[in-house]
Amino acid sequence: MKRQYITTPIYYVNARPHLGHAYTTIVADALNRFAALTGKQTFFLTGTDEHGDKIVKAAQAAGQTPGEYCDAISAAYQSLWPKLGVAPSAFIRTTDPAHALTVKAALQKVHDAGDIYFGEYGGHYCFGCERFYTEKELQGGVCPDHQTKPEYIAEKNYFFKMSKYQDRLARHIRENPDFIRPAQYRSEVLSILDSGVLEDLCISRPKSRLTWGIELPFDAGYVTYVWFDALLNYVSALGWPDGKNFADFWPSAQHLVAKDILKPHAIFWPTMLMALGLPLYNHLNVHGYWLSRDTKMSKSVGNVVDPEAMAEKYGLAGLRYFLLREMTFGSDASFSEQSLTARFNADLANDLGNLLSRTLTMVHKYCGGAVPAAGEPEAEERAIIELASDALENFHALFGALQFSRALESLWELIRALNKYIDAQAPWTLFKEGRTAKLGLALYTVLEAARKAVVHLVPVMPEAAGAMLVQLGFGPLPKDYDLTDEIGSWGFLPAGASVAASSNQFPRIDATPGAMPEKPAKTAKPCPAAPAPAPCPAPSPAAAQTPAQPATETEGCPEIEFADFQRLDLRVGTVVAAAKVAGADKLLEVLIDIGEGSPRTVVAGIAEFHDPDALVGRQVAMLANLKPRKLRGVVSRGMILAVRREGGLELLSPANPVPSGAKIS
Repeated sequence: MKRQYITTPIYYVNARPHLGHAYTTIVADALNRFAALTGKQTFFLTGTDEHGDKIVKAAQAAGQTPGEYCDAISAAYQSLWPKLGVAPSAFIRTTDPAHALTVKAALQKVHDAGDIYFGEYGGHYCFGCERFYTEKELQGGVCPDHQTKPEYIAEKNYFFKMSKYQDRLARHIRENPDFIRPAQYRSEVLSILDSGVLEDLCISRPKSRLTWGIELPFDAGYVTYVWFDALLNYVSALGWPDGKNFADFWPSAQHLVAKDILKPHAIFWPTMLMALGLPLYNHLNVHGYWLSRDTKMSKSVGNVVDPEAMAEKYGLAGLRYFLLREMTFGSDASFSEQSLTARFNADLANDLGNLLSRTLTMVHKYCGGAVPAAGEPEAEERAIIELASDALENFHALFGALQFSRALESLWELIRALNKYIDAQAPWTLFKEGRTAKLGLALYTVLEAARKAVVHLVPVMPEAAGAMLVQLGFGPLPKDYDLTDEIGSWGFLPAGASVAASSNQFPRIDATPGAMPEKPAKTAKPCPAAPAPAPCPAPSPAAAQTPAQPATETEGCPEIEFADFQRLDLRVGTVVAAAKVAGADKLLEVLIDIGEGSPRTVVAGIAEFHDPDALVGRQVAMLANLKPRKLRGVVSRGMILAVRREGGLELLSPANPVPSGAKIS
């Protein structure tokens, strides 16, 4: 059986987790889920790094012992991952007794092979990095990461003969171009190796200076340097040297790291593996920084983003999708709530959410809530089937190569095409004309293609995608399900399966600063009754009181002052539902989201020209502070703006999507 071993770095417990930690771990989780869904046996490891100078100082500042401090912060990481939909196979701590035994065994083996020696060294030591710097590595005499002047320390220590493996490592990197990816980080490592003789690595700290660490097996007066300790977690978690998991999974090892720890993982770790006589990992996958206020997230800078708070505010699916979609893996990306809101509304609410909502509504209206028979595809359907096959093939190739943003864009090409297909096929017209075979074919095409797109979102947003699959009549994925079977296939969705009455998985987020979005629905629910209208601003006496009656001429209209215009509250809203008013041929009851939390009810005289199903998801201009009026038993709180033309009625809409509730001025 094919296998995959995926790891995050083990996170240093000198501070609580932030969005950068969450990103790496969510990426690892998504890759792990994708591998499992494509027939691989997987092992996914994360954990915490708990030794060293910084931990001692952080514990002292907190008034705790190092052990108490590590227990608290490690628990914060362990409790966070389920809240972010992350499901690791194992969580390792470097204070675990089993890990300490592995570190001692590795040290002893390298020492016995003659690759560790005792010597005296003087150098510039940065306590923030917990490492020595050479003069040429400093920038203006300060640490390049912490911008502080290192302390010069001269002491006797143990050293690993890292330089012995310099040429062998450089040769391996050149012979295996995807060993370090993306390519810019491969070039950076080769530049380090080619710039001069690689120095040997100091791998101990005297107990006179530091006691919080793993004692050297061959000298009780020293503890292990934190990096030599931490990197070994990748094999200790698998039970090296004799564990079955090590034999099964190490040959498929892939590491995920941020670019700030490139050198330890690309140089320290492979040379350590060479010294231990172990094969190197398959890939080192390196991502950029998430920037907040154009700066790398840092507790000292005060610009960290709490991932748990973001998931609570915007929904777990929205956060996970944004992180994978927004960052080009390997490059830096900026995080802001404004960009998250824009991405959520455009991709999830407008494109995917609208597709599911309108499709399920039509299946219930025209097919009794059951998946129709597929029928024989015609030219339009064959084009959708071909597009779906191409999109999924691209997704598989790109997602496995860590090009998550491009992989998701390939799915969205299909999703956007399905929305256009609905508009072109106009199922509401097919129904009116009695073309039931074509109607069933069109709706089946949308349901099956949407299902294929959604099932590929399971690694990205497992809970939300699972709920959507239930809504689409496919149900939970069976244990033996293989995602690769979706490529080039069609018709997995069984005719007659029941679909949900509606989907409100991704309600639009109010883009108003400080506004709280609605909680995304977790399961399919029946269509709710129209909610109570929201309170309205003060009405304008000059406002017309008839629903959706557009002006047909301008001659004779009196001039008004600008102050009169200012009294009109004109907004852009998004239609979330529409239905005919009982007993009225020309009236529609339209629910419009204008960013107030609950949609407005507007009664509009547009039924003669606009099918209610076709309105869902469409943006319209409306007068929001029109005095409420009851029409045919329904209270209308606003007026949709339209222009009458010969043979029809055109609704006013923005040329491009804008946030619901945007003011027209």
